[in-house]
Amino acid sequence: MKVHRLLSIVMHLLSRKRMSGQELANLFEVSLRTIYRDLEAINSAGIPIVSYSGANGGYEIMEQYQIDRQIVTFEDLHSIMNALKGIQSSLDDPDLADLMVKVGALLTKSEQSQLEEAGETLIFDTNIWRGGHVDRSMIARLRQAARNRFVVLFVYTNSEGMVELRTVEPIGLAWKGYAWYLYAYCQLRSDYRTFRLSRMKEVVVSDESFIRRDMSLEDLNARWGKIDTANLIRMVLRFHPRVQIKVEEYFLPEEITIAEDGYFIVRTDHAEDVWLYGTLLSFGTDVTVLEPKHLADSIKERALQIYSLYE
Repeated sequence: MKVHRLLSIVMHLLSRKRMSGQELANLFEVSLRTIYRDLEAINSAGIPIVSYSGANGGYEIMEQYQIDRQIVTFEDLHSIMNALKGIQSSLDDPDLADLMVKVGALLTKSEQSQLEEAGETLIFDTNIWRGGHVDRSMIARLRQAARNRFVVLFVYTNSEGMVELRTVEPIGLAWKGYAWYLYAYCQLRSDYRTFRLSRMKEVVVSDESFIRRDMSLEDLNARWGKIDTANLIRMVLRFHPRVQIKVEEYFLPEEITIAEDGYFIVRTDHAEDVWLYGTLLSFGTDVTVLEPKHLADSIKERALQIYSLYE
């Protein structure tokens, strides 16, 4: 167990650069004294660890130190190659292509042959189904703008159909579910926002630079990953048995019960928005909103609006 922890400490310091003793203690759920002993053992084993004092102090491995290929297994490299191929399928990034070559070079000839003979058992593919288009040039420009800290301007259409000119300070990109999003500080809203790339038009990377604010891409991703419980409504839905598969894909097992007549009753919480209306309407006559009444009325009104188009 200790050997595993020592190796994990080395890998974390290599990937995250500097970490405090308390951060390491919290991460591995051991005492600070144990971490100090571990760091001393790592240093004694020939891996140079440097300590820094002050507010931003901590421990890191000397920049010149390189990891030995022996502690990275064939399975590890295979997984890395799979992940890189998936990302490259969307980004078409020369740097990633070069990285794939470097990782591939770590494989021995016998391992390369083994990889070719075994074939792929896992594929990461972020390309959109049904002929959807991913603008790789836009992704590349936005990534570069985030790296170089250049302000970006574009025309944006939100989910309500409102069109506005946005001026943003890009932080980074994220693949969420089935679409690419830009995380950025919006000067119009004076706050951080997410922008779906498919809704961004006339994208211009300006020459105006900006000073990065104290918010990382990881922080923003965690922030938007949290559910805003204040805006949730409690729903009770009744689904026809023929859409069982879709119901089980959309909802958690504990949210689903089966009535005596075979219909599925779903009790769940969800934000009331355009996406919810569209999702419920997509089930057609296979779903009935039992509660709340105002949601049932909203679905009825939208269904009547659709009906009126064909009268």
